[in-house]
Amino acid sequence: MGFLFRIFLIVVIAVGVGFGASYYALTDGRVIGSVSVGPWAAWPQIGQSYPDPYSRAYLAREGFLQLGESEGIQFVANEDSSGDPLDRACHYALEGSVPTADFWTLAATTPQGAIVSAAPETMALHSDRLALDRDGSVNVHVSPSLAPGNWLEIDGDGAFQLILTLYDAAVFSGGTTAISGLPSITRVDCP
Repeated sequence: MGFLFRIFLIVVIAVGVGFGASYYALTDGRVIGSVSVGPWAAWPQIGQSYPDPYSRAYLAREGFLQLGESEGIQFVANEDSSGDPLDRACHYALEGSVPTADFWTLAATTPQGAIVSAAPETMALHSDRLALDRDGSVNVHVSPSLAPGNWLEIDGDGAFQLILTLYDAAVFSGGTTAISGLPSITRVDCP
């Protein structure tokens, strides 16, 4: 009886771990198929001809039109630099450098991908329209209320994510995985 119980327990543990790992890889998978820098995550394999299975699962789950390997890469942040989820009622400051790219955009969306910008004419911030600091770093405010400098106005309630898209970027090209840095996301205040 003890032998059958141990066999049953081993099978239950194996099935639980197998299904648990598969569920994690298909629902989040940041540890397995992505590259993370602070709160930002990217899936560099997505634009390749034959991406790894975890990147394919992410692409199938999200259903977004993805950039090709030579076109660029998207970094997504669902939380701030301290690990708290992004909330549309809060004011965030993004500060730091952006990897070298010919052009980049910063957009705020719901976790499902709907734009949450309050102004239809400013659905995303563009690198060619931003005021940069003297050292070339960015200083952007994302909030529902007016903020000084570069400001992305958001609207609504609930969670959101920031998407930083680098077009014609040097990141991950030529076999390198070095990232010169990504902006930190700091919660300034939250009502």
